[in-house]
Amino acid sequence: MAGAGSLALRGITRRFGDTVAVDGVCLEIAEGELLAIVGASGSGKTTTLRIAGGYEPADAGSVLLDGEDITLRPPQHRNFGMVFQQYALFPHLSVENNVAFGLEARGVARPERLSRARAVLATVGLAGAGPRTVQSLSGGEQQRVAIARALVIEPRVLLLDEPLSNLDPTLRETMREELRALFRHQRLTALFVTHDQADAFAIADRVAVMRLGCVLQVGTPDALYATPACRAVAAFVGRATLVPAQAEGGLAAVTIGGIARRVRVATPDGAPLTGAVFAVLRPEALSLSPADAGEPDTWPGIVRSLRFAGAAYAYHVGLADGTDVEVAAPERVAAEGDRVRVGIIREPVAVVGD
Repeated sequence: MAGAGSLALRGITRRFGDTVAVDGVCLEIAEGELLAIVGASGSGKTTTLRIAGGYEPADAGSVLLDGEDITLRPPQHRNFGMVFQQYALFPHLSVENNVAFGLEARGVARPERLSRARAVLATVGLAGAGPRTVQSLSGGEQQRVAIARALVIEPRVLLLDEPLSNLDPTLRETMREELRALFRHQRLTALFVTHDQADAFAIADRVAVMRLGCVLQVGTPDALYATPACRAVAAFVGRATLVPAQAEGGLAAVTIGGIARRVRVATPDGAPLTGAVFAVLRPEALSLSPADAGEPDTWPGIVRSLRFAGAAYAYHVGLADGTDVEVAAPERVAAEGDRVRVGIIREPVAVVGD
């Protein structure tokens, strides 16, 4: 959107007593880019967002908007839009007056602010909903009102705190698509936090993974999935079994139950790893075959559980040395309790250090 800016966090640190909630976080968000921060509860993602918006002070580091240091600037002087997890709509105001509230606080005359509010409501698919009460709206509609209220002030940066957490699964998927389309159309610079990686992967241009106050890796969703930088990212992003392996150059030997399989490997920067590593075995990179198939370089196991997952069947297979792997198969090829063999059908395989 017009006036959108770039945002940078440089060495942001925040302590609460002896606890370091955010530890030297550095992030760069280009103009018109959407960056998501994902992580478990307590990872520091919400504190990072609040510092970016000026709602929480930083003990160290700086916040820059288009290269200008705004670290000490209060929230009302940053011209950032904020969408809160609980939406924070005013029940005594109509939809259009909720949206226009930020303009009223800025001294915009009533006719203009209502005109702008109605225009933004149309942008988020709520044309004509201005006179309605907030209580008459569905959860998805209330979320759109909260977004419209943030957009009507024409923010330089849009901040979103768990924006989809209050929606049911079906509506959540729909709103992912709508948000992505809106951000693209408006060319918004946005930073949002979520514990749900599916939300982040569906909406964001890039994703930052946080753990214990630190940023572990920043990259596109497909890069994080295909080439995680460490064990923590590999375990957090998607589903995977991490198996010890021995790497040398661009290959690694994955040994399970005394049976070794050599595979091509991939790392985030393309630099080869040497020595003890962990191979990241994704369910879709594995195959399942009958125990008597006689396929070489496969591992014997027993199907522990089976569930239908829509596009595939998800198998949990216990291998000979106690390793438990998940295999995604396009069709049902075995039943619980069956003896099977598991193989690797997709290379390169991501590897990470200890």
